[in-house]
Amino acid sequence: MSHHPYQRGPHSRTMSSEERSSIQLNKNSTPVHKSASSSSSSQRDSRQESDSWEIIEGLKIGQSHVQRPDKHEGFMLKKRKWPLKGWHKRFFVLDNGILKYSKSPIDTQKGKLHGSIDVGLSVMSIKKRARRIDLDTEEHIYHLKVKSQDIFDAWVSKLRHHRLYRQNEIVRSPRDATMRTFPPSATIESPQSAPCVVKEAKAKPSGLLWQPAAPSSSSSSSLPASYSNGQSKVAAWLQDSEEMDKCAEELARCQSNLTELCRLLQSLEILQRTQSAPNFTDMQVPLSASMSPVRLHSSNPNLCAELVDYPPPVSCLSDNMEYASDYIKLQEEFCTIAQKVHSLLKSAFNTVAIEKEKIKQILSEQEQSDQAVQINSLRKSLSQALSQNAELRTRLSRIHSESVLAEQVVSVNIISTPDEAVEQMGIPLTQQASNESRLSMSESVSEFFDAQEVLLSASSSENEGSDDESYVSDVSDNISEDNASVTDNVSRQIANGDFAGSSFRNGRRTYLPAPCPDTSNINLWNILRNNIGKDLSKVSMPVELNEPLNTLQRMCEELEYSELLDKAAETEDPFERMVLIAAFAVSGYSSTYYRAGSKPFNPLLGETYECIREDKGFCFFSEQVSHHPPISACHCESKNFTFWQDVRWKNKFWGKSMEILPIGSVNVMIPRFGDHYEWNKVTTCVHNILSGRRWIEHYGEITIRNTKSSACLCKLTFVKGNYWSSNVNEVQGFVMDQEGKVIHRLFGKWHEGLYCGVPPSAKCTWRPGSMPTDYEMYYGFTRFAIELNELCPELKDVLPRTDARFRPDQRYLEEGNLEMAASEKQRIEEGQRIRRKWNEENNIKHEPRFFKKVMDTNHRERWVSNNTYWELRKNPGFINMEPTANLW
Repeated sequence: MSHHPYQRGPHSRTMSSEERSSIQLNKNSTPVHKSASSSSSSQRDSRQESDSWEIIEGLKIGQSHVQRPDKHEGFMLKKRKWPLKGWHKRFFVLDNGILKYSKSPIDTQKGKLHGSIDVGLSVMSIKKRARRIDLDTEEHIYHLKVKSQDIFDAWVSKLRHHRLYRQNEIVRSPRDATMRTFPPSATIESPQSAPCVVKEAKAKPSGLLWQPAAPSSSSSSSLPASYSNGQSKVAAWLQDSEEMDKCAEELARCQSNLTELCRLLQSLEILQRTQSAPNFTDMQVPLSASMSPVRLHSSNPNLCAELVDYPPPVSCLSDNMEYASDYIKLQEEFCTIAQKVHSLLKSAFNTVAIEKEKIKQILSEQEQSDQAVQINSLRKSLSQALSQNAELRTRLSRIHSESVLAEQVVSVNIISTPDEAVEQMGIPLTQQASNESRLSMSESVSEFFDAQEVLLSASSSENEGSDDESYVSDVSDNISEDNASVTDNVSRQIANGDFAGSSFRNGRRTYLPAPCPDTSNINLWNILRNNIGKDLSKVSMPVELNEPLNTLQRMCEELEYSELLDKAAETEDPFERMVLIAAFAVSGYSSTYYRAGSKPFNPLLGETYECIREDKGFCFFSEQVSHHPPISACHCESKNFTFWQDVRWKNKFWGKSMEILPIGSVNVMIPRFGDHYEWNKVTTCVHNILSGRRWIEHYGEITIRNTKSSACLCKLTFVKGNYWSSNVNEVQGFVMDQEGKVIHRLFGKWHEGLYCGVPPSAKCTWRPGSMPTDYEMYYGFTRFAIELNELCPELKDVLPRTDARFRPDQRYLEEGNLEMAASEKQRIEEGQRIRRKWNEENNIKHEPRFFKKVMDTNHRERWVSNNTYWELRKNPGFINMEPTANLW
């Protein structure tokens, strides 16, 4: 059952300021739909308009009177929630801006609702031709469909009316929106409106001026969790407090005085208007008496003195004295009451300040008590961690003393023989043990003793020999010492000097040149509002929204935990092997957890990327093989496995969230056992896209098959949740045999780790590495991601000119030069459009250089390596090759 936006638990988050302005965005947005009365629009434009999504505008500024709409109900088709597919019929009831649905009218009467949608807080978009209505509530996207055009028009009209009414109610009475507040619809612009406010206050009963707020879930949730035990004490204190009752009485008297002030002010205005009215008796004064003494003095000095002594009429003096007496009396009375109001307000303010300090004192005492409990718990955990640390150090010292490997630094010179290549590519044991990314302080010591006492090469790219960071996890315990060597083929190429100057580098960079830019001033709504429901891969975005990596490099990032494949190549049991393959499939999503705020660059057609990781024992390259549709292909070789994939990405914007739909498959081949594993990718959704608090979610089902054997099958389910649910980022799965019997159960979270077995005896199969220092300032990159775009001097002469490291806009963004990055991005994209147009005009079809298109056993198009990259790199070398196009 979907959750109403207001129906949240006690630990729900309050809405951020960006989210509270979502209605304001709708107010300021220009309607996308065009006027039906436009006689100049062609039939083709009308047909295109009906085919596209239109966003429904919200409440406009100044629109404060919306008539209460009638209740509307009926059946519509609703798209089934993931993971189910298709549409089912549901009965909907629209009342006061709230859309509720159930299976039938009887269920609605009984209160058996399946969901409730606040239309006023949702982004509404329609597609006329398909008769589709989409409501994006941020937490869920509801897809509705109507079969009849008349019913569709009626629902759209009613939803518009109810949406405006609901938004107007929220603006006028923000307290009605329990967890969400909105700015008031009007403000006092001048002091002239003050009497009106007083008049309104006069009409209200004095008993309603101030009342203690009753405790509610929303108010309690706004306090920290550590105060939960003291809330009842504070509430009881408020009810028994005499000071607050005294404050209420003073405010009631203040209201009465304000009413009297309003009356006096009206009397003063009436008296002033009466005095300023014309008096016919006064108008009979001689003309000379009404003349200015100054003007007369300029012509005749004697006349000035005469006029000064001229006595005014007796009736005028008496009237003026009477008016002055009444006016002064009213003024004095007004000032006296105003002083009383000031005194009462000052007293009430002091009372509130005192009560506030009392509340703070109670909460502070409660916080100190809770902190003491937390400190004791942390001390206990620290003691356990130190004990575990001592055990691990003792064990690692023993393994190190028994090891036959010598501590030696890998040479950067060209290796002359294959044997030397294999020998020198081994990573020193102390550096293997120093991999802090494998650390888990919470993991039990028993898991380490259950594993074989063998080390593997570090999966982290940071190799430091500090004893304080010498830890090994379960993932890396069972892999043999020679896993640091590359494939035999690559070793032979190294021995022949093919990779001279570009490999065997121990030191890789550990930070980016510049932090990520501030994107708070970018109005995404203006960019995305006309593209709801469309593929965003063709929409040009500001360079500030990118990260200094592109999709080709992100594909290489999926190999960050390639040691799982190395371990699978050493595992005899096919079911255990499948567990490791499943862990590798999940590990590819872990790096996205902190990356919801940016997107990778879209590769240009023909762009490539190469990555040789001697520490991990693989060689990787990728290429953008198609532009429309955008398809990226990659290939990776290692001694223990071969990895390749081709993926097409489709991005769709739904008003508050953006879905990324991958099309394609991932392949891993393990030559030792003749296995060929194949699996799909899940859907990715970036929520809260228009505000600063974006978060990413993966959901769907992955099926891993061994195409060479039907002995086992693995299914992984990425559970769809919401930001505050307990199952956020949860992964569940199982490995079963060909008869359908479950052999292993898998569970965990894709950003925390994957476990095999049943709690509490389950074993950790994989856990992601620790994040680098200040990762939030540097695009949320992992250590592995930081190294992907590094361009060393020795690589410049051996990489092809199409390599992503040479892309100028991406390099400028990495260095923090936003102005040049934006300029280069525009120039590069314009150059690609020109090349594409020229190719179309001359009927020229682009042919990828390092990949070819084939048909798999299921008659699907696939892109695989043509096995020419490493040969071309060796002879004659990319520096001597002419590129097919000048990409930059």
